[in-house]
Amino acid sequence: MENNLQKNIFKRGSKTYFYSSIFFPKKVKKEVTILYAFVRLVDDFVDSSPQKKQEFFDFYQKFNQAWGGDLVGNKIIDDFVLLAKQKDFSFSWVNAFFQAMKSDLEEKKYFEIDDTISYMYGSAEVIGLMMAKIMKLDPQSYYGAKMLGRAMQYINFIRDLDEDNSLNRQYLPIKEMRDLTLINLGKQEAYRKPEEFKKFIYQQLNYYKQWQRDAENYFSYLPARYYIPIVTASYMYNYTAKKIEKNPFIVFKKRVKPSKFLIILTSIKISFKVLWKKYF
Repeated sequence: MENNLQKNIFKRGSKTYFYSSIFFPKKVKKEVTILYAFVRLVDDFVDSSPQKKQEFFDFYQKFNQAWGGDLVGNKIIDDFVLLAKQKDFSFSWVNAFFQAMKSDLEEKKYFEIDDTISYMYGSAEVIGLMMAKIMKLDPQSYYGAKMLGRAMQYINFIRDLDEDNSLNRQYLPIKEMRDLTLINLGKQEAYRKPEEFKKFIYQQLNYYKQWQRDAENYFSYLPARYYIPIVTASYMYNYTAKKIEKNPFIVFKKRVKPSKFLIILTSIKISFKVLWKKYF
């Protein structure tokens, strides 16, 4: 049974991932919880207001000590490092994650989509690679794992646009915004130029759709026991994308997220589809 601290961090950090993960086998669910508790805690350091910079650097230092072979007495770190060594996570993946999070300690704005993609390698794609290692997937699936991580994070960037404004961050490409004569992505500017704002959001959703399609091409590598939770989470991000596409201005009104009921219902529907394919 996973540690309550790790479970609580996971549950608090991502409703979609948490409730989707219920459908993993028990051992894998525990490993996924260890992974997400680790990355979520680091993310919380940089996203809190005010930011917890010292806590971030202390955590990073302890992680490096633990990776070097020391037990540091922090269960989140010690359990993650043990998992990473058991599953053969590349140190470069974990380091890329920390470097991406470190960059969030500054007021970050990204000018072109390629700049954002570079950031997402460390903040999301490597998490997909770690998940692939936990599930022992064929290495040929790794590109799909990276694209799914990228697609999911990009929807978060679109969904959290208003929150990022308050943190003076902009992950969505400034160049494309300016090409549509938008000065910024604030609520006032969006309502002043509604057609330009909608066009910008649709452009960003198109990136998501392409990366999502790329990821779905690799779902065939997922065994049934992993297909259900992974595809459930994927469907939930599609749900968020469709809500935003229907009304781009919703990002200024609320944080679009699926309900616990919808997540579990979707998992059950996918389970029946998997069983039907297998036995009928």
